[in-house]
Amino acid sequence: MKVTRIKKSLLFLLLCACTSCSQYGQLERVAQLPGRLNEVSGMVAYSSETVWVIEDGSNPDNIREVDTLGRIVRELEVGNARNKDWEALTASPDGRMFIGDFGNNINERDNLRIYRLPDPRTEKGDKIEAEVIRFRYPDQQAFPPPDSQRRFDAEAFFYLEGYLYIITKNRSEPFDGTAAVYRVPETPGDYEAERVTELNLCMDRRSCQVTDAALSSDGSRLVLLGYGYLWVLDHFGEEGFKSTPRRIALQTNTQLEGVCFVNDTLLYLSDEKSLGRGGFVYRYPLPFLKSQTLPQKKTEGPQSP
Repeated sequence: MKVTRIKKSLLFLLLCACTSCSQYGQLERVAQLPGRLNEVSGMVAYSSETVWVIEDGSNPDNIREVDTLGRIVRELEVGNARNKDWEALTASPDGRMFIGDFGNNINERDNLRIYRLPDPRTEKGDKIEAEVIRFRYPDQQAFPPPDSQRRFDAEAFFYLEGYLYIITKNRSEPFDGTAAVYRVPETPGDYEAERVTELNLCMDRRSCQVTDAALSSDGSRLVLLGYGYLWVLDHFGEEGFKSTPRRIALQTNTQLEGVCFVNDTLLYLSDEKSLGRGGFVYRYPLPFLKSQTLPQKKTEGPQSP
């Protein structure tokens, strides 16, 4: 009798393992976003139970917490901020949240901003106050520049060791498949961004523009999101941007705009509603790196800086 139970337990574990393997490489729906959230442009997770999201320009100056049933469980108005074009959301290890107000479709803005918020989980009311980080690109001379130099839009950033790293969305004509990386300090102030490097991704304009980014909490992986693709920089903590981006096809043509780490091997993604498609939160598992032999322990801080 005892042996039979052991065999059944082993069979159950094997079935679970096979199911998990079959999901790798596929987007799996977690929840449908609430009906009034049509243009989610950034997200961050402090746990696997909820995500905090923002919407892009012309939408309210609010951050919202959404659970895995697709319900808004909390909504905070952001004071001292205006949603000119909010395009990305990230957080620092101590829980502070950052909103990237740097959407710049035609490269004409001279008022790029990042809003720094306290940890939203500690706020008692329905409003949260922002501090302002103002910045400019050192190599932009005209607003807008000529078509061949339109490289100053951005929809992606992440936090690392006191800096916010911004990855641009290349809108140049002709398109050359690159994305520039800049950084600014995470403290409020007025800065000229520091150009860090340039990434070579791919040559298809639609697929190869970066729409969001996320760094794992252990620093081992940087993920960039595009329309239908992920680029994964493995061993980022050791190699930084010298790591060769590994492209993964997501087998979807919806407008993916948000990505965040839930833990060091699990991503949540979101897409905008467009033409009757999209408007979901998805999960996407990544394989363990050799240095990741066991799942990381749950921490109190956010899992997706």
